[in-house]
Amino acid sequence: MDSTPATSALARDVAKRRTFAIIAHPDAGKTTLTEKLLLFGGAIQMAGTVKAKKSGKFATSDWMAVEQERGISVASSVMQFSYGDCVFNLLDTPGHKDFSEDTYRVLTAVDAAIMVVDAAKGVEEQTIKLLEVCRLRDTPIITFINKLDREVREPLELLDEIESILKIHCAPVTWPIGMGKRFHGVYHLLHDEVLRFKAGEENASQAFESLQGLGDTRLRELFPLEADALLSEIELVRGAGASFQLDDFLRGKQTPVFFGSGVNNFGVREVLRALADWAPPPQPREAVERTVDPTEPKFTGFVFKIQANMDPQHRDRIAFFRVCSGRYSPGMKVRHRRTGKDMKIANAVVFMANERQRSDDAVAGDIIGIHNHGQLQIGDTLTEGEALQFKGIPYFAPELFSKPRLKDPLRAKQLNKGLLELGEEGAVQVFEPFADNTLLIGAVGPLQFEIVAHRLKSEYGVDAVFENAGIHTARWVTCTDAPHLAEFSKANSLRLAKDVDGNLVYLADTRVNLQLAQERWPKVAFHDTREHGQLLG
Repeated sequence: MDSTPATSALARDVAKRRTFAIIAHPDAGKTTLTEKLLLFGGAIQMAGTVKAKKSGKFATSDWMAVEQERGISVASSVMQFSYGDCVFNLLDTPGHKDFSEDTYRVLTAVDAAIMVVDAAKGVEEQTIKLLEVCRLRDTPIITFINKLDREVREPLELLDEIESILKIHCAPVTWPIGMGKRFHGVYHLLHDEVLRFKAGEENASQAFESLQGLGDTRLRELFPLEADALLSEIELVRGAGASFQLDDFLRGKQTPVFFGSGVNNFGVREVLRALADWAPPPQPREAVERTVDPTEPKFTGFVFKIQANMDPQHRDRIAFFRVCSGRYSPGMKVRHRRTGKDMKIANAVVFMANERQRSDDAVAGDIIGIHNHGQLQIGDTLTEGEALQFKGIPYFAPELFSKPRLKDPLRAKQLNKGLLELGEEGAVQVFEPFADNTLLIGAVGPLQFEIVAHRLKSEYGVDAVFENAGIHTARWVTCTDAPHLAEFSKANSLRLAKDVDGNLVYLADTRVNLQLAQERWPKVAFHDTREHGQLLG
């Protein structure tokens, strides 16, 4: 690669990027940590937590009305901020298990993740699933064990649980001194420094009082009840040989562990510094044709999420786009890989939750929003000319199915428009059965139907209820033998549908029915996943 000033500037800017997600089980404190990272990064001046709904403040990342009402994160938000020499792209993910598909898509767009663990509850169900998703791409994980300001479990017990259940080695970087009302701070094992905690210090610019090393004479004066336990625990931790190894972290084999209290800002700064110092800059990306290096001068990237009606006043749809190489500039022309057509990106935006501003510059690792009028789908690749298709953003076969029933039959057109747009967005999967004209909705969890009903009413003026469709599962079907596929389609027309991309889908009302179909039609392949934006053939 040549070393022109533009190329050198691109490499320098890419090296500064840190693109990461926060993963956690619901109520572990993920949204609070998101807020506090933004506070430390100077992106917001005041943290509004989900607990403060009565005062009219909501978490910055929870911008959708239904999220504010329920106090949960449903949509994935993107937030950019700077800290030190680094530019951070923080992708907030839905914590609720019913939105696992959306979370999976977000995790394909990041280079690292912070895993938040509730110190009272330990490893929970959704944490296990999310870490499995990260493991598929060997994503480096930083662990933040939260809520030390409460009465919680012993730290050694928590580390043992993380290692045994999540199968990842733990390397403690900070260690708690006490817990609950006796939580006095943390000891930083790498810096040999004690950071004192004082409840109620909510501003991000505070200078924590610190002691230099465990040999500091004030240690026993300040923590007479905790000093002996701290010294013995640190000796035990160091004796176990679980020291932090950067290479193991970058390979996804070891997680550095930090303890703290997100709601009190304590321990957040150390996590942010670890992201800056240890998390990888944008990494090479696998495309079907070749591997794309982030410092290549030609612009490339992929759509990993589409969000409708972020601004209800303008009924807009935004495609969230991960830049994989090169540099974005306003008005640039790109090739839309799936359609083979050229398109112009005139007014891309960068995000601060629902706040956005025009993007004048973006490089690999950055997330930009592209105004979408239906031409972009999840999984689409845009490039400066080269025919590339980035890999690894799958659809999963839904586990629940329902049919919408309108309270006002005259709103059928608006219903179909709303469902198709929400389907393109990935909120649910939408199928068009061959047997009738009623759209069929597939979801991973029941809360998705509730959210879709809420959004249909608030964003499209459609009042609908969802009824069980009597379907057990769906499978995408392919067959290389065209006459055989035609015969299969004719014999099973009442059980077939098409998805939003026009792929053929088999709808089975029972598990036995699916097994029988597979036995009767051995030349037909039944798939439980498919990649976004790609027609199955």
